[in-house]
Amino acid sequence: MALSIEDVTIFADGLDHPECVAVHPNGSVWAGGEGGQIYKISEDGKTIEEINNTRGFNLGIAFSPGAAWLAVCDLKNKCVWKLDLKTNELTKFATGADDVLFNIPNYASFTKREKLFVSDSGAFRQVTGKIFCFDEDGTGKIWHNGPFNFANGLTLSADEKFLYVVCTWLPGVERIAINENGSAGDRETFCTLPQTCPDGMAFDNDENLYIACYAPNSIFKVNKQREVSLLINDWEAHTLSNPTNIAFGGKNFDQLYSANLGRWHVSKIDLQVKGLKLAGHF
Repeated sequence: MALSIEDVTIFADGLDHPECVAVHPNGSVWAGGEGGQIYKISEDGKTIEEINNTRGFNLGIAFSPGAAWLAVCDLKNKCVWKLDLKTNELTKFATGADDVLFNIPNYASFTKREKLFVSDSGAFRQVTGKIFCFDEDGTGKIWHNGPFNFANGLTLSADEKFLYVVCTWLPGVERIAINENGSAGDRETFCTLPQTCPDGMAFDNDENLYIACYAPNSIFKVNKQREVSLLINDWEAHTLSNPTNIAFGGKNFDQLYSANLGRWHVSKIDLQVKGLKLAGHF
């Protein structure tokens, strides 16, 4: 059943057009701004602290296993940053691999073994997207050369046997098998979302996939049978305004947080469904 806008609240306001959101194991919610800001938001949403600044435009973020550091994808500087969470020191982690530089490093997703997948969208209206994969020391390679139709959000299946890739101009989600040796296997279209611009996604514990769409201000749910249903739509674009990345969190891990590139806040959806914990939560 679809939710109503009454199930959504403004969790934290006063951010600079956040595209990304991630939840730390301690319950704090992190986000990034279009001016390079890296925000830490208290669990109750009342305190917002700017931890550091990349001087770029932050896209996807992800916590490493054990939450020792935060990976930050930066559009303007065309790199992935490493934010040490003990010192808050920011260092450049990667600018590409295999003699290929990032063009639009868009999203990052860790495995439990500390491999880091990074989507490179390629270019607008050009089918040139790729997926990179990095070791914890920054050594990397092109994991899948695509081409993807604007590779965007990433997430892993619970058993880490599949990598899911949002392709914004497909529009929809593709799924790539991960072979036992870690290489890319078969690729398929998982679902399509006609006349939308999907951006980020997250699984719940029952393997339902939630997909946030920059347009038309909606979040969709795709079940294990790949049936697509509308979870929520904000036609006014005030509470969910160009929702991009989403992440589960909250005391019972049953709240869905959404970044809103179109405005200045992170939203919280009272989903009351437990989310799938990511590598950063272990």
